Amino acid sequence: MSTYTAPLRDMQFVLRELAGIEEVGKLPGYEEATPDTVEAILEEAAKFASGVLAPLNVTGDRQGAQWQDGEVTMPAGFREAYAQFIENGWNGIGSEPEHGGQGMPKLVVAAVQEMWKASNMAFSLCPLLTTGAIEAITLSGTPELKATWLPKMIAGTWTGTMNLTEPQAGSDLSLVRARAVPQGDGSYKLFGQKIFITYGEHDLAENIVHLVLARTPDAPEGVKGISLFVVPKFLLDAGGGPGARNDARCVSIEHKLGIHASPTCVMAYGDNGGATGYLVGRENEGLKYMFVMMNAARFAVGLEGVAIAERAYQRALQYARERLQGRDLADGSGPVPIIRHPDIRRMLMLMKSQTEAMRALAYVVAAAHDAAVRHPDATERQRNQAFVDLMIPVVKGWSTEVGNEIASLGVQIHGGMGFIEETGAAQHLRDARITTIYEGTTGIQANDLIGRKIAREGGATLKAVVAAMQQVAQELAAQPGEEFAALHAGFARGVEALAAAATHVATRFSEDILAVHVGAVPFLRLMGIVSGGWQLARAALVAQRKLAAGEGDAGFCKTKISTARFYADHLLAQAPGLAATVIKGGAGALAIAEDAL
Repeated sequence: MSTYTAPLRDMQFVLRELAGIEEVGKLPGYEEATPDTVEAILEEAAKFASGVLAPLNVTGDRQGAQWQDGEVTMPAGFREAYAQFIENGWNGIGSEPEHGGQGMPKLVVAAVQEMWKASNMAFSLCPLLTTGAIEAITLSGTPELKATWLPKMIAGTWTGTMNLTEPQAGSDLSLVRARAVPQGDGSYKLFGQKIFITYGEHDLAENIVHLVLARTPDAPEGVKGISLFVVPKFLLDAGGGPGARNDARCVSIEHKLGIHASPTCVMAYGDNGGATGYLVGRENEGLKYMFVMMNAARFAVGLEGVAIAERAYQRALQYARERLQGRDLADGSGPVPIIRHPDIRRMLMLMKSQTEAMRALAYVVAAAHDAAVRHPDATERQRNQAFVDLMIPVVKGWSTEVGNEIASLGVQIHGGMGFIEETGAAQHLRDARITTIYEGTTGIQANDLIGRKIAREGGATLKAVVAAMQQVAQELAAQPGEEFAALHAGFARGVEALAAAATHVATRFSEDILAVHVGAVPFLRLMGIVSGGWQLARAALVAQRKLAAGEGDAGFCKTKISTARFYADHLLAQAPGLAATVIKGGAGALAIAEDAL
């Protein structure tokens, strides 16, 4: 049961009706992203995801990446799949055409990435890290650095990594101790160890381009003294191809709960005289450049939450339709497929509604990113960038937490068989678990949200978002029927709860910082639930207009409305309670002495 079918109909609906792909395609530089081209890209990506990547998901989980004598061997089929991946041009779909990319908008890339992640999450991590490295070099590298490294990274014949973490330096990068010593010829010699390096070693590509944080000899302490370096696995020969082996080696890989096919490496730099590296940008500004990678990676990990939820939902839905057990509560007939049981229906709807809400929010944020980069009006670029900055921790934190919950529901729907590896439901739960941890834990995302994104600007951007939500609530109120009445009531209460909690965070942050931070994760969840409800409400309004006009698939449109109503009844109903926790929950959490915990 390794099948996966990309939810193209929902993806295309979100792209067209909520994220505005036609408007994105009008932005300067994105003219190639016509509706027909985008549709063709999605259809081809869906074929590759279901036909090539999905069948390898179980194989990768069972075999895992294997380390021996500094080399990593990937599971059976991965090398062939990767070769096909780069041959078809998927690696450079969103990269600049100047260096061989296709220049598609982030909105299109997001939809394609979701398919890679849903079909084979472990595989998808390799191009994810490469894409992040490409972005960092593109934005911060010299013309020479770009010309040297970007073409083959974009082609995918060389891959990229992100080297931040050290044994003593996890989320606190001020503790980074890796050293970079200038050599007088423009290069540096690097010394140190990095841990948790995704695809730090593998046999998929002919070279691996590591982006490494390190300190130069005279660097100040703390985060202000960190620089960023390109450190390749192989140094380049006179022809620009892989030459001599650099002093950068994988000394082991981790044995993990999930994503077994993704090698998580311990990297040693400089054990034999120093690893040759090349400065990216300026000395002591490396963290700024690395944040480019981190923000891209955080958004991509948020998509992992969406993707794993979709995969778990598809598997659970298939099982619920096939598994005969128990009698129908209404007429006593049986045995019946378990999808007939109300609690199974409830769990499936929790999976379906939240997955669609997360997808819609992520795609809308991707479209805003495109506008922030390419819109001709500076004010619009600034407005969209503020929205993206606000929403990145929500997409990452909320989507991954919910992705874990949905994967767990998938196991629950399978019952005892869900606990058995052969059904595949357990793998989704194991794979999902890392998503709330890497690229910044949920707590870090929540602290970023309330501190940098709300308190620092007095909640100005969020106030604008709340105003947009309130406008949607007014539109809901004008619609006829019980479903829209319920949807309006739930959404309006959710928006009110979010506004109250945001006001509390913005006004109390400096006065009672510990108590406010107790409520950081509940606030992130509140914002995720309401923001997801916002997108489902917009979808319901679009569906209602189409029904009134006799356009589109009536069944699909009615389902959109019913899904939004379920979300209002079951998810938005949680919003007032979460707001109360944000506003009042600090005292109880901090009242007990540390030694009494």
